[in-house]
Amino acid sequence: MALKTPIHVLLVSFPSQGHLTPLLRLGKHLAAKGCFVTFSTSESTGKLMRTANTINESSPTPFGNGFFTFDFFDDGLGDDDHPKRYNLFEYTTYLKLVGNQLISQMVKKHAEAKRPVSCIINNHFLYWVTDIAAELGIPSALYWVHSAATFTACYHYFKKISPFPTDSEPYIEVELPGVVLKYNEIPNFLHPFSPIPLPKTLVMQQFESLPKTMCVLMDTIEEFEHDHLNYLSQFYLVRSVGPLFKNPPGLSDEKIIGDFFKADDCIEWLDSRPFSSVVYICFGTIMSLSVEQIGEFAYGLLNSDVSFLWVMRSSEREKVLRANVMPDGFFEKTSERGKMVQWSPQEEVLAHPSVACYLSHCGWNSTMEAIASGVPMLTFSQFSDQVTNAKFVVDVYRVGIRVGGNEFENKEISRDKMKKFFLEATIGEKAKELKKNALKWKSIAEAARADGGSSDQNLDAFVEDIKKLASMRRNL
Repeated sequence: MALKTPIHVLLVSFPSQGHLTPLLRLGKHLAAKGCFVTFSTSESTGKLMRTANTINESSPTPFGNGFFTFDFFDDGLGDDDHPKRYNLFEYTTYLKLVGNQLISQMVKKHAEAKRPVSCIINNHFLYWVTDIAAELGIPSALYWVHSAATFTACYHYFKKISPFPTDSEPYIEVELPGVVLKYNEIPNFLHPFSPIPLPKTLVMQQFESLPKTMCVLMDTIEEFEHDHLNYLSQFYLVRSVGPLFKNPPGLSDEKIIGDFFKADDCIEWLDSRPFSSVVYICFGTIMSLSVEQIGEFAYGLLNSDVSFLWVMRSSEREKVLRANVMPDGFFEKTSERGKMVQWSPQEEVLAHPSVACYLSHCGWNSTMEAIASGVPMLTFSQFSDQVTNAKFVVDVYRVGIRVGGNEFENKEISRDKMKKFFLEATIGEKAKELKKNALKWKSIAEAARADGGSSDQNLDAFVEDIKKLASMRRNL
């Protein structure tokens, strides 16, 4: 199918939900701006996406002024349960070995189809894609899937600009532009005691490749992180283009969805609940809570009498039931005011007027979705950038209550405290204050994404940059 479009953008994503989702969203917005977008990740991930959604792979899907298509690559591991996929070090090392050839072949295939790639965008666990683009003479960009503050923290760490915790001084504070982070508020892969140090290596390798990129794109908002974006602009071309979780106006994306799980129907149930009464609980796809902590959450919900929508995977629910940590008769006693699902359409849930607050792990995707939807948060962060995001949610944006939960504390939050947090976030003066602040940020986010807003202008500028570079390459 020969399609003439101004530019062809190839997106290459690390095959995890938290990396794939924001890059897919970026692709839809680029397509809406008139680009031909090809989204690529591993074939095993493509299988998950096909099972959960009705995605279109047979031909490019018209979207806005452009087109969107998928092009999955076979990583050669065959079985979906191959042990390599469950070891981050082994899998990222393996992907680099096979990916160099696979991505190069993909670029060649598109060139032979008279649809040459104009720009390649990757997220930072696939730093080697930047190097491939440079070798092929194709402009590239990094899509940073965390906040600008997290990027700044990494920049200060790798460039040795600020003192960070060390083995001998593990509890020192870190000074960044406009904010001071405690030892347990920095991205924890930068802490010497982190049990998961590999992300630090992967991010460092991406930083080393940054001089080869045309710019860094971020799913954030100029008005949210002005200090950090302004600071980083001294060293890199950084464009804030968020929030991207909402489709451009008037566009539907039923065949361009990247969820790994099929969402349960819960909107009708939310329709039956009173305004601003429901606590939404979800901890993403990676974070695993202790059964004891889940039990304390359940007791807090039971004793507070609040309504709730709780996302709990079936495997997690089975584990909890086997451990017998739930209150006696919990499901029966809360059946009128509570609903448990395995997966939810989170963007729709957070936009629903019955949702009062969100108990979250504070991954950046979820954090942006909540703030830009005007929903206060109860922060229960654990690792990576989650602890940094929680700091900003509570102390900078003032839209959240810190529940606790990080690897340095390693203790459960009691049922009595959870009851207090649930009530504080749903009724009373504190709840009103949080909601007022959240609605202020929602208004700012909507303005940024609207036509002519800061994020919209930045995305337009990025597209124009690619057009200019593509034109220069054609004229060589």
